[in-house]
Amino acid sequence: MLRFDNLIYLHLLWLIPILIFFYILVFRWKRKSLEKFGNLELIQKLTSSISRKRQILKVALILFALFFMIFSFAKPQIGTKLEEVKREGVDILVAMDVSLSMKAEDIKPNRLEKAKHMVNNIIDLLEGDRVGLIAFAGIPFVQCPLTLDYGAAKMFLDIMDSDLIPTPGTAIGDAILLAAKTFEQRERKHKVLMLITDGEDHGGEPLKAAEIAEKEGVVIYTVGIGSVQGVPIPLYNDAGRNVGFKKDREDQVVTSKLDEITLEKIALQTGGKYYRATGGESELKKIYEEISKMEKKELASLKFSQYEDRFQYLLIFSIILLIIEVLIPERKKVKEEWRGRF
Repeated sequence: MLRFDNLIYLHLLWLIPILIFFYILVFRWKRKSLEKFGNLELIQKLTSSISRKRQILKVALILFALFFMIFSFAKPQIGTKLEEVKREGVDILVAMDVSLSMKAEDIKPNRLEKAKHMVNNIIDLLEGDRVGLIAFAGIPFVQCPLTLDYGAAKMFLDIMDSDLIPTPGTAIGDAILLAAKTFEQRERKHKVLMLITDGEDHGGEPLKAAEIAEKEGVVIYTVGIGSVQGVPIPLYNDAGRNVGFKKDREDQVVTSKLDEITLEKIALQTGGKYYRATGGESELKKIYEEISKMEKKELASLKFSQYEDRFQYLLIFSIILLIIEVLIPERKKVKEEWRGRF
């Protein structure tokens, strides 16, 4: 399988047809210049030592060298290489609230985008720990299983949105129970759950779920997003325009506020801590400092595909073509010249 690491350099291939057109113009200009001096056939006999075929060959070598050099700049990578990676760390599941209330804009641009930004930064802090993602609203599901491939985790994170789960609501308890099941059942340590939510629960009994998670050895760190005063939940159409705010059955505007008490109780139940999301996101470093103090384990080896660079071969080949071009003279050897006359 072939891919290019720097595709933008392939745009330089437009130089090839431009140079071909340029050399055609140069050859025509030379011919017209010779015609101005007198009879073309006579001039060609007088300059018979200059080989037109060699001139064309030299141009072709330059063009081919440029062609392969451009491809080398694009860094072609061919094939796959399987490697075993063994690391020490803990298993970290991040359960992120994607319910409609996370669209509230008391944190700019909104709670959900802030949460995604935080998770992205958490992944950047990891050093050898496995990470997985759980998305939850009315029901939870595993968005990304535990993995050492942080790039893949970020890809799954990018597509998390409020329309990901059709079931409305916020089932924090169900998300905790799913996380407890997702971890390896044989162990009673090395398990961390980061719960990022506004804390509003619409069923699921989160405190009872936290008790079950504690028995399974899961330490929960909760991060609250939003304001305790409460704000309305904006609604947007398919074009991205605001069409008002969410209302209840009595046509009253629904407000969403941060429930810090519930989140604190969940964290304390499992030996974790509660943090409120801040603009500087200093809470992320505090959480990871706590995680770094935990006992680590050797994680299961992960086999992954890795492309190998092949640009050096194309670059060497293009240099060889340029050397050959330099070594080929435009003029014929004397013996060749006389051999053509007799």
